[in-house]
Amino acid sequence: MAKVGASGRYGVRYGRILRAKVNDIEKKQKSKQLCPQCHNKSVKRVSYGIWQCKKCNLKFSGKAYEV
Repeated sequence: MAKVGASGRYGVRYGRILRAKVNDIEKKQKSKQLCPQCHNKSVKRVSYGIWQCKKCNLKFSGKAYEV
């Protein structure tokens, strides 16, 4: 059995390539990003295009899925 990651919730729907793309995007989106101010990997996504650093509490806008 193959490991499908978070896109396994779609089952057999939508095709293998689209599920793989969704899986890659969600891995980037949910991982911690580098803060532009304090340079620590502590930035998490708050909502669409809004990011917040947990260490220096900087809130800024960026891309939708990664800083």
